[in-house]
Amino acid sequence: MPVRSVVKGVGAYLPERVMTNDDIARIVDTNDEWIRQRTGIARRHIAADDQLTSDLGLEASRAALANAGADVADVDLIIMATTTPDNTFPATATRLQAKLGVTRGPAFDVQAVCSGFLYALTQADNMLRLGQARCALVVGAEIYSRILDWTDRGTCVLFGDGAGAVVLRAEETGNGKGERGILDTRLGSDGRFYDALYVDGGPASSRTSGFVRMQGQEVFRHAVKRMSESVEEALDAADLDLDDLTWLIPHQANSRIIDMVGRKLGLDSDHVVVTVEEHANTSAATIPLALTHGVERQLFKPGDLLGLTAMGGGFTWGAALIRW
Repeated sequence: MPVRSVVKGVGAYLPERVMTNDDIARIVDTNDEWIRQRTGIARRHIAADDQLTSDLGLEASRAALANAGADVADVDLIIMATTTPDNTFPATATRLQAKLGVTRGPAFDVQAVCSGFLYALTQADNMLRLGQARCALVVGAEIYSRILDWTDRGTCVLFGDGAGAVVLRAEETGNGKGERGILDTRLGSDGRFYDALYVDGGPASSRTSGFVRMQGQEVFRHAVKRMSESVEEALDAADLDLDDLTWLIPHQANSRIIDMVGRKLGLDSDHVVVTVEEHANTSAATIPLALTHGVERQLFKPGDLLGLTAMGGGFTWGAALIRW
């Protein structure tokens, strides 16, 4: 029988501290109206000084395992998507592995910025289908507040901290398009746009972590195109149509990008999951956070087709189709 990766549980974690737009207006020349009109963001969560990315990922992972009814002993693969690792090395996933008490299987990080969770999900799906693991924990976790230039209102208003996680299990299924699980994933990148969204630091270039730098209009234009096209490509590969898509769970960068992608894919706004107002852009964590948001509100019904999509620095982008 064919093997498919099935979502068994989801979980999320947001730090306790909340920073509103008014809070940001006290440290940089901006205001609540300006931020809301351009981004749709009202507030974001900020990690405590003593919190690490692995700490955020730990809480999200515990929630996902509980939601899945799974035990740490079941997990034999951990992939963490993050741009803000605890240390340059080892992989933050190995620290998460130790904190969870998982003692078998590989644990490694994936770095594809805001597309990172989809890159990690794709890798986990491939490994499960090949029989290299049976139960995977896929985590997106970020502490962007530590790589922001808090004097740059063009970037500091956009990001927040948080983590989300998904538990996948390999299950024997039929070949039908109605079977539960991941139906298809699509990934892409174009390094010619490296300098359109990047961090101006790193151990090899400056020996400092650096700050986020972005060409906003360029990112916006490419995000709408790449996110919508990648979902269409995944649908085509799965022999499905836009009419088959039930829900869109997009990367939560900007409400205008989300709206435009939803319209291009022909989905009503009430079938697009949006969390950017409350969370801001948490990079690799946005999609699992939004997925958990939907599950907690019982938005998804068995048989629904979910389209996940993102674009991030690099440029990188991707999409995944999941039959719920």
